[in-house]
Amino acid sequence: MHLLDDPSVGIQNPYATIACSDCDMHSVHIHPVRPLKTVFVITSMPVGGAETLLVNLIRRFRRTHVSPSVICLKERGPLGEEISKEVSVIQNCIRGKFDIGVAFRLARHFRKEAIDAVVTVGAGDKMFWGRIAAKLAGVPVICSALHSTGWPDGVGKLNRCLTSITDAFIGVAKPHGQFLIDFERFPPNKVVVIPNGVDTNRFIPNEDAKKDVCKELGISNDCSLIGIVAALRPEKNHELFIRIAKRIVDQRSDSHFLIIGEGPQRQAIETLVQQLDLANHVHLLGSRSDTPRLLAALDLFALTSHNEASPVSILEALSCEVPVVASRVGSISESVLDQWNGHTVEPGNEEEFARRMVEILSNRDFAKQLGQNGRQHVVQNGSLDNMVNQYEELLHRIFALKSIG
Repeated sequence: MHLLDDPSVGIQNPYATIACSDCDMHSVHIHPVRPLKTVFVITSMPVGGAETLLVNLIRRFRRTHVSPSVICLKERGPLGEEISKEVSVIQNCIRGKFDIGVAFRLARHFRKEAIDAVVTVGAGDKMFWGRIAAKLAGVPVICSALHSTGWPDGVGKLNRCLTSITDAFIGVAKPHGQFLIDFERFPPNKVVVIPNGVDTNRFIPNEDAKKDVCKELGISNDCSLIGIVAALRPEKNHELFIRIAKRIVDQRSDSHFLIIGEGPQRQAIETLVQQLDLANHVHLLGSRSDTPRLLAALDLFALTSHNEASPVSILEALSCEVPVVASRVGSISESVLDQWNGHTVEPGNEEEFARRMVEILSNRDFAKQLGQNGRQHVVQNGSLDNMVNQYEELLHRIFALKSIG
């Protein structure tokens, strides 16, 4: 069976399945007799889409099905610190780019803890060392969850060599799964699509949020608030966001822009803000733990990335009834429906971005309807519980097949 041709994936079927040449997956009935001890391996956990998704997964797993823990190859980061209050989070496991010893240290930990499943989150070092260590330790289930279609998550030759020891490559939307097959050349029978989901009980409309945020920033409640939530990395293209802000401020001087996230591009962003004389209009808020409140305060959310898969931040904004304007990349068009809950724009098109954003900001009734449509779309299609159920079922199915084999 080719998973991407199965119309039930992520829509009707509450469980993700993986094809197997030796077994009929649908004949395997899953009745968990104990929780699977599952380690998620990631580089660090700053405030970002994949990291937020991981936190949500860990919190929502049924402990009768999955017993989760986290390994951060580098420092834990803000979200790692947060989730460490609830589950084990080990950090600073790697000593350098070519630290081969990390594989043996991780393998010893996996054996000591009798780990049942290892899921690497993202590509790069964690995908490589996590899977090698899992193989060395004899971990039954080895999966890689991928969240991007481009830099910095290019799979690379070394990672590609480990395809045979990997049970599943998890994509976040059907187009993303197809990308993993067509571009990354993963075996179709190992690609599983589990659509991203958000907690619609946490990301909710909040009429008081804007007043509170404006007071915090010392700006008028009557201003227009536009925001972006993304790690400050080159592929998120904050430079474009700033240049769009300049165009909008020239037309609407009461506009303010919130940048939520942290990363290596902060200095470059601050420099551009100064160069364009936007210091009084652009607010770099860094990593925040109150993202639901900040999103609910916005009049408009924008994402200007060069490449994406299926960004969680867009789903979170829509869940807060905030319309979205975003680059037409990856699977964004499955979340942002033109003229229904926002607009998609040709990547890098500064003029079109500004025009679409001003169009929404200038019509409050239109913006309100887009926001309401957005939440409805997420509630119907972006359920966190559905995503969690599919992860649980995937891990148990693979474990059951390994036990049968």
